[in-house]
Amino acid sequence: MTAAGPVVVVSRVGDATADMVIEELNRRRVPVVRLDPADFHETLNVRALLNGLGLAGKVRTATRTAELDRVRAVYWRRPRPYAAPEGVPDQQARWCVEEARYGLGGILASLPGAHYVNHSWRNRDAEYKPAQLAMAAGCGFDVPPTLLTNDSAAARAFVHEQGRVVYKPLRSTDYYDEQGQALTVWVDEVNPEELHEGIAATMHLFQRRVVSVADLRITAVGEQVFTVRIDGSPGVDWRRHYDALSYTLIDTPPELAKRVRAYLDAFGLIFGAFDFGLDAHGRAWWYECNPNGQFAWFPAPISERLITAVADQLQHAGEHRDR
Repeated sequence: MTAAGPVVVVSRVGDATADMVIEELNRRRVPVVRLDPADFHETLNVRALLNGLGLAGKVRTATRTAELDRVRAVYWRRPRPYAAPEGVPDQQARWCVEEARYGLGGILASLPGAHYVNHSWRNRDAEYKPAQLAMAAGCGFDVPPTLLTNDSAAARAFVHEQGRVVYKPLRSTDYYDEQGQALTVWVDEVNPEELHEGIAATMHLFQRRVVSVADLRITAVGEQVFTVRIDGSPGVDWRRHYDALSYTLIDTPPELAKRVRAYLDAFGLIFGAFDFGLDAHGRAWWYECNPNGQFAWFPAPISERLITAVADQLQHAGEHRDR
């Protein structure tokens, strides 16, 4: 691999965070090849050869080409799910999707010498909320009491014991109403009267509510850690109130920075977006770490620093290994 190789960005069209990083890489004249695995059967062409010299070949989009053994970095963002060609019957379609996932997905995860931000498999491992919670506790974060269950009686007992409790979805899964409108399942406080036998249908995450005076978003990029204090949320989930919020870049408390580093190392991550609730005593309570969190929504003085940090990782990581 040479430093002149491209950065491969794996994401969907309309990913604002990826767009901003690509714009910065273009400004630096770093070659970029952007692709979405969902386009595999339409506009992607892959030729990968494995021999005694390792993995070589090319992946072509409608406008760009990347030589597999010269990719300097992979920025794995938010690609759409793999898809089969239109009109292929269900069983064959499932087969096509899985072959593409394990074929193209395996190639993109095995590029020789490429620096991953993050590796797709590390993202996958770090997206499981139970694993996050266990790892956070092991790294010394303050984690609110949490119940994972499909037992309505256990849920009611937990609410009775803890008092104010919130429900959190275990994953950000696409969800639509009857008209095809995308819906979001927000974090919200639990009404005990709604804890009925329907809980048995699937797993649920219940957590003692942190009465917070502010929130913290800590974004780690390699060795750099950026902490933003978020004030002004009128509700439980500040993501529902962007227009009401104020954002202040602050110094990261040393103990939090140390724990963030330990957490990233444990999951093999380069990038992580951590969320905390700050109580009246200044105690930061762990909520989650999104290994692929957004940052395009921050005001420019903050987002520009994050864009620079990510672009530096993608541009220079491969060059550093060549020295």
